[in-house]
Amino acid sequence: MCSWVNYRLISKLFIILFIFGVSGCAKTKKEAQFIPTPIPGPEVPVKTQVYFWLTSPEQSIYFKKQNIALNFSNAASTYASIVVDSTQIYQSIDGFGFALTGGSAYLINHLASQKRDDLLKELFTSDSTFIGINYLRISIGASDLDATVFSYDDMAASQTDIDLQNFSIEPDTHDLIPILKSIIALNPGIKILGSPWSAPAWMKTNQSAKGGSLKPEYYGVYANYFVKYIQAMKDQGITIDAITPQNEPLNPYNNPSMEMLAAEQLDFVKNYLGPAFQLANITTKIIVYDHNCDVPAYPLTILNDADARNFVDGSAFHLYAGDISALSQVHNAYPDKNVYFTEQWVGGPSNFAGDLNWHVKNLIIGAIRNWSKNVIEWNLASDPNYRPHTDGGCSTCLGGLTIGTSVSRNVSYYIIAHASKFVNTGSVRIASNIISNLPNVAFQTPEGKKVLIVLNESNSPQTFNIRFNGKIVTSTLTGGAVGTYVW
Repeated sequence: MCSWVNYRLISKLFIILFIFGVSGCAKTKKEAQFIPTPIPGPEVPVKTQVYFWLTSPEQSIYFKKQNIALNFSNAASTYASIVVDSTQIYQSIDGFGFALTGGSAYLINHLASQKRDDLLKELFTSDSTFIGINYLRISIGASDLDATVFSYDDMAASQTDIDLQNFSIEPDTHDLIPILKSIIALNPGIKILGSPWSAPAWMKTNQSAKGGSLKPEYYGVYANYFVKYIQAMKDQGITIDAITPQNEPLNPYNNPSMEMLAAEQLDFVKNYLGPAFQLANITTKIIVYDHNCDVPAYPLTILNDADARNFVDGSAFHLYAGDISALSQVHNAYPDKNVYFTEQWVGGPSNFAGDLNWHVKNLIIGAIRNWSKNVIEWNLASDPNYRPHTDGGCSTCLGGLTIGTSVSRNVSYYIIAHASKFVNTGSVRIASNIISNLPNVAFQTPEGKKVLIVLNESNSPQTFNIRFNGKIVTSTLTGGAVGTYVW
C-alpha cells in the first residue's frame, strides 16, 4: 500500500511516474483505467465484386455467405480457369425446388402459426439467408408420401362415376391447399407441376390404387378428370403450370401407382388429354414420361408421333436408373421440346458428403447442362421417422426438412439452396467450361447477374480462376465443397 504524502509532492511523483512508466501505485492505477478487456465486434464486410456462398462436406459450413474479397483483375495466374461466357445462351430456367407432398404440407401446416410463417418465408423468399424456392411438384390425388391413399373420385366397389359427379379436391383442402395459398402469397410467380400416382381405382384394370393400368374405355373420363382438377385448383387461386399424365409409369409397385406403357400414354395424350385441354381452353403444359433416364425411348415414342407432339411441351425424368445424358438425347432429337428433372430422393439416414456431391454433380449441374429447365428434389419435409407415408410407400425418404419437436435442415435443402436463391425464374444457362475435378454450371439472371455453381469433386483443396470478360478472380474450394459465386 502507498503511504500518504502532501498534495504538491504527489503531483510531482505522478508526473514522473506517468512519463517513465515505473511500477508502483501509478502503474496499478494506469492499468485499471487504460487497459480494457477486448470485446469482439461484428464482422466487417469486405468489399467484393463476387459474392461467394459455401457448403462444406464435413458439415462445418452450411450454405453460408463468405466474407472474402473476390475482385476481378488482369493479374496473371497459373491456375486453370473456368471461363464464363454470357454470349453463349442455352435454355431458360423455370426453377429449383421440391415435391410438396401431402405429408410435407401436413407437417408444415401443423407447426405453430409463427413458426410456420417464418419457415415459409425462409423457404419461398430470397431476402437475407432465405433460399427462394421457385418450383414445386405436387401430387394429383395421393402420392406414397401421404398418410392415406385417395383419389378425387373414390367410389365403392363395383361403382363407377363416368360423369365425375363425385369429383372433389376436398382431401387437399385441409393442408395442401392452405399451404399452397400461403406460398403463392409469398411468391406469386412460383411454378407448380402436378403428377398423379394413380387414376381412381374404378377406372383401372385391377380395381386397386396400387398397380394395374387405365382401362381404355375410361381414357376420355380420365382426361376430363385432369380438366376438372386444373379448374378446381384455379378456383382456389392456384395455377397449375404443367402436369405429367403419370408418375413413374413403368413402376406398378408403389402405393399408389399405375402402369402406363409408352403406346398407352401416346394414345391417351394424342386422342384424349390433349383434345380435352384444347376444348376446355386449358393452357397447362403436358409433360410426358416422368420416369428414369434409362428408357429415353419412352418419351421419344410419343414425340415421334406428330399429332401427339403438338400437345406436348416436353419430357420429364428421374435418375434412379440410367444416365443424366438421356436428357440431351431427347433434347437433340426434338430441340423445340423442353426437358425437365422432376424427382430424386435422398435415402435416410443421409451420407451428407456423398449425397451433396452426387446430387450437385448429377442434378444441379448435370441435369441443367443436359438442357433441363428445372430440378426438383423429393421431398420437402418428413418427420424423424420418415413419415407420413402410405402402407407400402417410401419408408426411408429423407425430406429437405425434418419436422418434429423442432425443424432441422437436411442435405437436399442445401443442394437446392445453392441454385434456388440465386437463379430465379427466367434466368438462362450460359456457357462455362469444365476443368479437372470442378464440374460447374453458369447462369445469367433477368437482372443481368452471373451465377456460377462449382463442385470440387476431389478430396483435396482446388484453387482455380473464374474468367469473365477477360478478367479473372481466384478462389479455392476444399475437397467435396460446393460454392455458388454471384457477380
